[in-house]
Amino acid sequence: MFKPIAGLGTALAIIFSTHAALGADATDYADKAAAGEISAAQIVEDALKRAQEKAALNAFITIDAEGARAAAEAADKAGEHGPLYGVAIAVKDNFASAGVATSAGTPALKDWVPEADAPVLARLRGAGAILIGKTNMHELAFGITSNNAAFGAVGNAWDPSKFAGGSSGGTAAAIAAGIVPAGLGTDTGGSVRIPSALNGISALRPTVGRYPQDGIVPISHTRDTAGPMARSVRDLVLLDGVITGNPTTAKAADLSQIRIGLPAAFVSGLDPETADVFEAAIGKLKEAGATVIEMELPGLQDLNAKVGFPLALWEVKRDLAAFLAKNKTGKTIEDIAAGVASPDVKFVFDNLVLGDQAIPDAVYEAAMRDFRPAMQMIYAEAFANLDLDALAFPTTKLPARPIEGSDMEVELNGAKAPTFGTYIANTDPGSNAGLPGLSIPAGTTASGLPVGIEFDGPMYTDRRLLSIGLAAEAALGFEGMAD
Repeated sequence: MFKPIAGLGTALAIIFSTHAALGADATDYADKAAAGEISAAQIVEDALKRAQEKAALNAFITIDAEGARAAAEAADKAGEHGPLYGVAIAVKDNFASAGVATSAGTPALKDWVPEADAPVLARLRGAGAILIGKTNMHELAFGITSNNAAFGAVGNAWDPSKFAGGSSGGTAAAIAAGIVPAGLGTDTGGSVRIPSALNGISALRPTVGRYPQDGIVPISHTRDTAGPMARSVRDLVLLDGVITGNPTTAKAADLSQIRIGLPAAFVSGLDPETADVFEAAIGKLKEAGATVIEMELPGLQDLNAKVGFPLALWEVKRDLAAFLAKNKTGKTIEDIAAGVASPDVKFVFDNLVLGDQAIPDAVYEAAMRDFRPAMQMIYAEAFANLDLDALAFPTTKLPARPIEGSDMEVELNGAKAPTFGTYIANTDPGSNAGLPGLSIPAGTTASGLPVGIEFDGPMYTDRRLLSIGLAAEAALGFEGMAD
């Protein structure tokens, strides 16, 4: 749970105005710190103060105030500074963090304190970022609401009665609420893009394999990837550059040279308000010069059903067991399953992972040998035959729904629909094919909830996708931020 911040009153004597800082992105903070306009210590105190003010969101499992202050003091005394100097970040609690508990949102790991950072986190810290805490999440990353029975539900930054999305809900809520400008989540079937869309921020799911996965509590080595989350696309460029060794800035694409496909299955069956926001966003992209093409991805949905669960449920049994042993957690996968608190996740582990409904080897092998390559071919042919730079669609088919009563079902267009399957409908196929996906805010519904627009690109076109995102962000002009 949220940890009270000792000594906050004294520390705040040196803080600049919190409200002046709100809306600043990571690039702004780093630039101001490098210019000597603000210290890392001040940035950290601002983040800790905001975390205290927004504690009701339950975005954090652990706040490491002492560690953050020590890191800020060391950074301010250093002679040279990296591109993330002084930037406060929050990281999903399934990333190993040296000296800070890493629970993966599940009781059996709540006291596990890793000796070393996951490499992705280490690269951000090496560039000057300061970790203020570990964020709440859907238990073991097996869900899309972040309604965690062990650590409590994460509230949406725009309406705390609504869920934050998941499984990286805590990081999304912390960024959207102005606690930190950027952070990390993980994405197996939509877990950085869904909560980012529902909280009005941006997120990149990179091509699988671009980011190191060591030190991250896994589900599926075939599908998992870490992903940066931030208030702006330029911050995603910055974080991606630090993680991959690429440039930390990029030029926006010329939308008049960009061809975007609208896959029919992804833009149908939408919540009416989501449809309105998405159509308006597409209209703005067209006005900015983009060529938009309605198209099909025939057979993709059927193949996706034969790939997604077989990969995740078969691989988690092996991958999680290996991770627990390699990282000397002192726990087995059976220990983890026995301690699971969230009913939806407990059902998965007791029945579909360790129980008699586990995925047979032959089903997994067929998914890897036949169905996943077939999915990748459908995408590759669509991009090539239509000369597309990206696909575009609503990140989710509906906005956030109430925390209460939404664990299993939500209402969509007057009918009950399964929560998990409904929210991953658009994000899951690209995940299973290993594509990069970028979600940015498209606007808000009439009731004031954010809607995301996602752009998926061909494999290993991540930097091109970010350039398209920079241009799309400017064309859409979303400037909202949660109070």
